Amino acid sequence: MRTTRRALAAVVSVAALLLTSACGTGEDDSTAAKVEVFTWWAEGGEKAGLDALVNRFTTACPGQEFTSGAVPGGAGINAKQVLNARLAQNDPPDVFQVHAGAELLDHIDSGQIKDLTAEFSSWGLTGTLPEGLIETITVNGKLWSVPIGVHRANVVWTNDQVLAESGILTAPRTMKDFIANLTRLRRDGVESPLALGRDWTQLMLLEAVLISELGPKRFTGLFTGTTKWDGKAVRSAIEDYATILGFSNADRDSLDWPEAERLLIDGKAGYQLMGDWAAADLEANNFSGYDSFTFPGNGKAFQWLADSFALTTGAANAAGGTCWLQTVASPEGQQAFNAQKGSIPARTDAPTTGFSDYQLEAAEDWKSGVAVPSCAHGSACSQPWQNAANAALGAYSASGDPAALQSALAAAAKQFVRQG
Repeated sequence: MRTTRRALAAVVSVAALLLTSACGTGEDDSTAAKVEVFTWWAEGGEKAGLDALVNRFTTACPGQEFTSGAVPGGAGINAKQVLNARLAQNDPPDVFQVHAGAELLDHIDSGQIKDLTAEFSSWGLTGTLPEGLIETITVNGKLWSVPIGVHRANVVWTNDQVLAESGILTAPRTMKDFIANLTRLRRDGVESPLALGRDWTQLMLLEAVLISELGPKRFTGLFTGTTKWDGKAVRSAIEDYATILGFSNADRDSLDWPEAERLLIDGKAGYQLMGDWAAADLEANNFSGYDSFTFPGNGKAFQWLADSFALTTGAANAAGGTCWLQTVASPEGQQAFNAQKGSIPARTDAPTTGFSDYQLEAAEDWKSGVAVPSCAHGSACSQPWQNAANAALGAYSASGDPAALQSALAAAAKQFVRQG
């Protein structure tokens, strides 16, 4: 197993990068212009990363004051609903967090966010972001959001003590091996061998299983229309998913991912599939008895998602929002944020000072692996498609009807896929 036991806390450099473009001149705090930044980062390593970025912004953008618009909830499950309501009511924040990729399609079509293509060049982003990432966030030949960090979704986290007590000392390489380990844990009295949360976390699990069954290319084709959701391979993956789901906690539909993670920390589960932001959160909870490995059968697939920020067309403080984005785009801003959050910089030239062993290894995997997008985190599918997939999995979690699940997923694809 890959060890991730090194502390993730970083000593962030206090040297300030003074940004001049789009950032106002120095003013007294009492007259500072407020910049509302809408996010779902409200606790743990996510909040620590945001705080580090805010500190950088405060120094880099004198005369601008950060105002939090945070709405808690893993993967933005709650924040996205609030944001959409505000945009519909013509009450936009200045900037908002979003997953880079297809998740932005509806906002682009509605004219709710600004074209940032020119800023990418002036801020030095052109040529410093991986080609695959640029391709994904380019729509109609334009760039619409500034990515700050890349996470890997298809990672399994362990409680080493729980596994050792069942004689499990190595990471499973195949789906068959993984199911055998889950069976052993259940046999040895672990009621919920796999810790699992609600909707989007279940979609993450299904996606990992699909990658193992289909491979990266055919998996990606599920969201471009080249791979059929109603095919035999998807049905086989759903059968494996059903088997694995049977080893999870019965209250999964009522838990967010940190609550499911608590089962792992407390020794009530042996495994949890979760993005690599979990490493920072485990450390924040003073739990060091864990390891991690890529989901069995995924091989070199790096299922990615990128946290990014977009500027609204109706921003009350467009200059302040632009300065926030410039801070996000800077190498120093990306280093400060990712060192705390546990992700890796979107920029390939950002410093890695203070990064953990896991982050350094993830950065290497990002360079050498096979990039695969995630519907659960908006890089592969639009928000309505993601909502439909989550609803289908929620219904399946209650009914256990695999045919109904496949039919619902195929119907969603038929409705939302955008070819070409």
